[in-house]
Amino acid sequence: MSAHDQMRAMLDQLMGTGRNGENNKYQVKYNDPKVCKSFLLSCCPHEILSSTRMDLGECPKIHDLALRADFENAQRSKDHFYDLDAMEHLQAFISDCDRRTESAKQRLAETQEELSAEVAVKANSVHELAEQIGQKLAKAEQLGQEGFVEESMKLMEEVEELRKKKLDAEQEYRNSMPASSYQQQKLRVCEVCSAYLGIHDNDRRLADHFGGKLHLGFIKIREKLAELEKTSEKRREEKRKAGRGDRDRDDRDDRGGYRDRHREHYVGGRELDRRSKRHRSRSKDRKDRDRGEKSKDKEERSRDNRSRAYKSRSRSRDRDRRSHSRHSGSSDIKKKRDRDA
Repeated sequence: MSAHDQMRAMLDQLMGTGRNGENNKYQVKYNDPKVCKSFLLSCCPHEILSSTRMDLGECPKIHDLALRADFENAQRSKDHFYDLDAMEHLQAFISDCDRRTESAKQRLAETQEELSAEVAVKANSVHELAEQIGQKLAKAEQLGQEGFVEESMKLMEEVEELRKKKLDAEQEYRNSMPASSYQQQKLRVCEVCSAYLGIHDNDRRLADHFGGKLHLGFIKIREKLAELEKTSEKRREEKRKAGRGDRDRDDRDDRGGYRDRHREHYVGGRELDRRSKRHRSRSKDRKDRDRGEKSKDKEERSRDNRSRAYKSRSRSRDRDRRSHSRHSGSSDIKKKRDRDA
């Protein structure tokens, strides 16, 4: 993306679709069913997990930063309850991911050598310490990049303590099984993103995993879903009340007076769409008339050209006949003179 396109996207995100009076490229409004409600709330998995191992591809619904800005502006004056739509979307996605995680665990249980209960407990202890080290390393690097040096150093001290505990746990795990079995890589499925983690993975590999875009993206999605589910019952009740209020307003419309004010107040919505359709219809009729007039003018010019060509050929034939008549007359006069002589 060029610098010009980046600046344009930033302006769209800040000011919406009408920043210069133009419409957005999709020719839809933020409340159109074709627009992704999860994207409007910045939690669409298609956007969060893009360019990762679990890239979902392009979202089937519309993503546009300008529409998100329009929604945020409109949300200040009217609650649209799009958080409930986004929650249902994320619930379906996370349920599918959890099924994938359980399936991966089942495959590992079938393919890996089964451990005794005592050895399995020790292996899990090593896995848990390794995960804690990876998470704290990733967090320390993030804090260091953001300029929080002291907090980063404190986390690194905690990492060193965990490394000592991990060495002890690995020693216990090694002593509890044959050397040949210990060399085999024991895998574990990450509960957050369903990626595979090895018991022999080094700290750098674990830090890359826990600080990577895939793992952090799943954390963001799961935290957003937990936040939405926490308020879902309250939001559903508010939506029901708002729905009853809308029905009451519709009843007042039927009694008269309100409908005109309603249409006038919301002239930017369906009323503008109707006006736009009428405008397009008139434009199309105008273009058809212009096209018909041009076609008629072209036919008249063609007819005039044919008529001029015909007249020109007629004049040429007349000149040829007159010329032939003069030549034949002069030859007759000469023959007559020759006879008289």
